[in-house]
Amino acid sequence: MSILLHNKDCMAAMAQMKDNEFQLACVDPPYGIGNKFKGGKTGKMQFNSIVEKGWDNAPDDIYFSELIRVSENQIIWGGNYFNLPPSRCFIIWDKLISEDFSLAMCEMAWVSFDKTAKIYKYNNPKNNKIHPTQKPVALYKWLLKHYSKPGDKILDTHLGSGSIAIACWDYELDLVGYEIDKDYFKAAKKRIDAYMKQPRGLLNEREIN
Repeated sequence: MSILLHNKDCMAAMAQMKDNEFQLACVDPPYGIGNKFKGGKTGKMQFNSIVEKGWDNAPDDIYFSELIRVSENQIIWGGNYFNLPPSRCFIIWDKLISEDFSLAMCEMAWVSFDKTAKIYKYNNPKNNKIHPTQKPVALYKWLLKHYSKPGDKILDTHLGSGSIAIACWDYELDLVGYEIDKDYFKAAKKRIDAYMKQPRGLLNEREIN
C-alpha cells in the first residue's frame, strides 16, 4: 500500500498517465460557484491559519476527458455543475443540516458505475477545517467501502484537506493525490502525516471527521 501525494498540477500529471491506470478516480474539483456568483472568490475566511483564496475555478472539458481516460470508474463531487453524461448512479450527501436554511443541506456526486442512486447521511463537524470544501473522512470511507475493492489504485486530482488519503490509509488502498496550492498541500500533508503516525486500531475507532 502506498499514499503518494504531489504538490503539482493534475493536468500535467494526467498527460503522462496510461489509459485506465487507476481503478477509481474519486475527485472533488472546484464547482465554479464563485465564478458565477462571487467573481471567483469566496471571501477571506480562516482555516487553521490559511486564508481562503480565489480558488473556485471549475475545470474545463479537457480535465474530465483526461480523468475518464486514466481511470476505469469515477466519482465526481459537484457533478451537477459539470457537462457530464447522464448517469443513473449518483450520490447525495445529506449533511443533516436543519437549523440554517441558508446553508447547503446536501451535495451531489456524479458516479460512473451502473448502480442505483444512494444517499449518505452524515453531519460534518465544523471544527478543525483546513480547507473551505473539506469533506469528512467518514464520507470517503463509505465511498471506498461501496465503490472500491481490495487492490484498487485510487486517484484524487484535488486533494484539498486530504480526507481521502486518511480513508485510503485505513482501508489499505493505494492512492495518488494532487493538490496545486502549496498552502493547502502543506496543511493536508501535516494532517495526514500526523494521522499515519498513530497506532493502527479498529477502523470505527479512528478519526472520521
